[in-house]
Amino acid sequence: MARVSFDHVSKHFGTVRAVDDVSFDIVDGEFICLLGPSGCGKTTTLRLMAGLEQPTSGRITVDDHDVTFAKPKERDVGMVFQDYALFPHMTIAENIAYPLKVRGTAGKDRDARTLDVARSLGIEHLLERRPGQISGGQQQRTSVARAVVHKPKVFLFDEPLSNLDAKLRIEARSFLKHLQVELGVTALYVTHDQAEAMALADRIAVMEGGRVVQMGPPLDVYRKPLTTFVASFLGNPPMNLVPVRLRLDGASARLEAEGLEVDLSAMRARLAEQFRDGAGLTLGVRPEHLRLVPDVGAATLTGTVYTVEPLGPETLITCTVDGQLVTARLFGDEPPDLGHTAHFRIDESHLELFDESGVRVVR
Repeated sequence: MARVSFDHVSKHFGTVRAVDDVSFDIVDGEFICLLGPSGCGKTTTLRLMAGLEQPTSGRITVDDHDVTFAKPKERDVGMVFQDYALFPHMTIAENIAYPLKVRGTAGKDRDARTLDVARSLGIEHLLERRPGQISGGQQQRTSVARAVVHKPKVFLFDEPLSNLDAKLRIEARSFLKHLQVELGVTALYVTHDQAEAMALADRIAVMEGGRVVQMGPPLDVYRKPLTTFVASFLGNPPMNLVPVRLRLDGASARLEAEGLEVDLSAMRARLAEQFRDGAGLTLGVRPEHLRLVPDVGAATLTGTVYTVEPLGPETLITCTVDGQLVTARLFGDEPPDLGHTAHFRIDESHLELFDESGVRVVR
């Protein structure tokens, strides 16, 4: 496989900065997911890697070789597109073998490699069919087979599971994860689906406004989001973000809002160094770190039940707290009824604080 480096890469379309000063490295055999909402620059970043776009500034290298302005065919990459981009008039075998054909691979070697890859992906029985005669999941595997067949240095995936139904999507996700481990591929994978990114990636790069705002192992990004944007984008449901006031009184420190009070006296000294009494902050807490308690005396958060969503092994409870919607994920608890008052205790070891600019406060 290969090492990939983006060094201060930007791409402008007129006055629009689609990719804005992006830098990151992918080590040999690593699976990186570019995650973000529509328009954040993730697909443009992938196209820059593929050579389908040329950067306005910056440098892209593969194994220390500068490929910034190299043609796509000179980069030795395999790409799986969102719509699979299979040739409808060709058989599955011809589609898979096409990259070998254009590289001048001999017919016998081409057929052997095509059959070998098809077997490894469980589609060898479909080789004589055409794309219109197979299912979406089988088309997705064919597209992956075509990318794999010539053993490229880098694999590029542009939301390859977005056209599949929910069940098939989970199956395909497991398949791609297994394939990545088995082949040890260096991969750059674009998605807006945070569950895909969490399940597949060695590291996630969260993008906003053309920039990488946080990059790290999935659980690190999930547990310690650097900004309120990352906190609100990663997670389903996402982290609860509640505006609060910091109260510094004598030796105590607490966060206050209507229906919420959290004692942070243990970290008063550090908070007093950074903020004044009455400072506006944002409290962040994941739904799974809210625990239902029987009365207000044991609670740090109280609200009115807005919705109850039973999901089998868990139940999502959404409450209104001072006009804000706050969601709790309950496991095994008997949920309160709609319109009733619910009391929760925040697991204070897992809460996060963000300053007025939306940046996480290091505690």
